[in-house]
Amino acid sequence: MAKPQRSRHFDERVFCARYARSRPLFLLMVLACLLPNLLAAQIYKYTDEDGIVHYTSERPPEGHSFKRFNFPCYASDPNCGRQVNWEQVPLNTTAWRDSIEQAAAEHAVDAALVRAVIHAESAYQADAKSPKGAQGLMQLMPATARELDVADAFDPESNIWGGTRYLAAMLDLFDGDITLASAAYNAGPGAVQRYGGVPPYAETKEYVRRIRILHRRYREAGA
Repeated sequence: MAKPQRSRHFDERVFCARYARSRPLFLLMVLACLLPNLLAAQIYKYTDEDGIVHYTSERPPEGHSFKRFNFPCYASDPNCGRQVNWEQVPLNTTAWRDSIEQAAAEHAVDAALVRAVIHAESAYQADAKSPKGAQGLMQLMPATARELDVADAFDPESNIWGGTRYLAAMLDLFDGDITLASAAYNAGPGAVQRYGGVPPYAETKEYVRRIRILHRRYREAGA
């Protein structure tokens, strides 16, 4: 299990009176401190009993209403994955339900695994673009998207269909082994075949761990 990330809190009244008149700038300043290199997948905003507004990476105490901001923890950043507690990250069992179920059924892939990949890749942000150029919910590289006949990788339905098709191909290639298929989704099938297993890349090893946890949790949640 990953070591829980230390939560960081900000008192809005003290931290940024200077930026109070500019919400976008204020939020940008908060995120610059909270999320160097996008280290967390979710940030919560809530107001405590004293009227102090907090931004935190931990779910607020029971009884507090809150807003949640989602930021992708890109697979290409293994440092991000190690600092996020994937056993505690809130799941999303409702977004793009029809598209996920249809693609999973068409390509004979566990829908919970598709959700795990989407969560691990983009945190459900359809407009996500990684530093390496991967696009959309399932983070398709442009060349891969073309091979999969995905005209617009930022279109959620097209992206899910193409990403699930590619995931199905990796599962077929590695005889249904989810660990190897996940490694191939991240590093490419050639790397998995060359090393005879999960490649010794920090990014890929962290990615496989992330998928394993999220897949189990989504299955337990009945996603």
